[in-house]
Amino acid sequence: MTGDFDVLIVGAGISGISMAAHMKMLCPGRHYAMVERRDNLGGTWDLFRYPGIRSDSDMHSFGFRFEPWIHEQSIADGPNILDYLNRVVDKYAIRPNIRFGQKVLRADFRKDEGLWHVELEDSTGLRSHCTASFLYLGSGYYDYDDPYDPGFPGKEEFRGTIVHPQFWPEGLDYRGKQVVVVGSGATAVTIVPAMARDAGHVTMLQRTPTWMGARPQKDAIANFLRKILPEKLAYRITRFKNIRMHNFIFKRARAKPEKIAGFLTKKARAALGDAWNARDFLPPYNPWEQRLCLVPDGDLFEAVKSGKASIVTDRIECFDAAGIRLESGAHLDADIIVTATGLALTMGGKIAISVDGAPVDWTQRWFYRGCMFSNLPNFAVVFGYLNASWTLRADNTAQYICGVLNRMEALGADLVYPSLPDESVLVEDDVFNYSSGYIQRARPMMPKSAAALPWRLNMDYLADAKDFRERPVDDGVLAFEKTKEAIAQAAE
Repeated sequence: MTGDFDVLIVGAGISGISMAAHMKMLCPGRHYAMVERRDNLGGTWDLFRYPGIRSDSDMHSFGFRFEPWIHEQSIADGPNILDYLNRVVDKYAIRPNIRFGQKVLRADFRKDEGLWHVELEDSTGLRSHCTASFLYLGSGYYDYDDPYDPGFPGKEEFRGTIVHPQFWPEGLDYRGKQVVVVGSGATAVTIVPAMARDAGHVTMLQRTPTWMGARPQKDAIANFLRKILPEKLAYRITRFKNIRMHNFIFKRARAKPEKIAGFLTKKARAALGDAWNARDFLPPYNPWEQRLCLVPDGDLFEAVKSGKASIVTDRIECFDAAGIRLESGAHLDADIIVTATGLALTMGGKIAISVDGAPVDWTQRWFYRGCMFSNLPNFAVVFGYLNASWTLRADNTAQYICGVLNRMEALGADLVYPSLPDESVLVEDDVFNYSSGYIQRARPMMPKSAAALPWRLNMDYLADAKDFRERPVDDGVLAFEKTKEAIAQAAE
């Protein structure tokens, strides 16, 4: 049975755009549609509007492998990233296939038809229905509606303005104001120096310090190569260099954490001078047990060193009318409090996924090749790396699923799924061994991951890239079948 679409892509952010572009290149005969709940493309980069919004990794590894990053700045701001995504969307003729303002509520796969039945809702509440042979979720891994809320006592007493970065109000005036940013992750590290330029003073309030690494906003080698080499070649070389450098640092941090800790501490002390102190800048955990925060051109260090910003390590007792009272007894006066307290993760974009009406329990499924799930047909999701650029997995997954679609066509198959008749043959392994709060909070909802490929959500891009090159799509694990309906029709 033929559906409305061969592939329905959910989400018009980096993951969805990568899949659509790969389909244009590798599956040009396939008919796809992309649905996006927002009115614009870009996903995260359209949603987040807080001051200083930027990439937290270099754009030569965060950019798509098939489309060069041509800006001079390697650490890019939100508007430049959106420009890049729009350029890709137009180059690969993706825009006509996007249906904006469409939220996917539920999707039920019917095995006898080999189709997903998808229910959507627009901004007015009007619901519609479509069918697709394959469902591809590029909807990200965090909750767009409800960020993590620690539930600070006394919030209702505060007379100033409380803002969460996920819902930054347009036109918020913080010039000359006293600002407290609660949190010490990538968002806080970005917001503090950006607000410090115009605010009276910005305080970053943290429970524990975060490992931070400064690097230039411009990649001198990349910009030099672009002057002497063709654009695509310069991009490939820079990408090769940066991916392997990041991989080396991560593995070095896991193997010899004291070496990386010493290096980062030495650099931070040199950048901060007299403003450095162990309490605020020396974390109680090893580098890369939580994500390493990028400080482009040392902007946070400069803000602290200049006195425009400060860091306080303490715990919140409560909010009050004038600011925040700390457990130490100190008080932080504030006109504006920014709660950069983290994201709430979700699985499958909060879409109610079912097969023949039976809800899918993600915790009872095993990851397969980082994007599919045991015994779940015609379905893939993009779940990025925790230790590298999201786009690296998005590109790998998109290329792989295009290979799956082409193999289905060659075999005349209607169904494809990773076959796992006996899960006792697998040994579960903890791939989420990061102490970050958002990861720990999400663990109870996550699928299982084995100790070895292909049943593993791997966190090693280079190993994954090698596996995708060498392991065939039709590997004996992936099952290709016809629907019972198709078999019956063929027998008539």
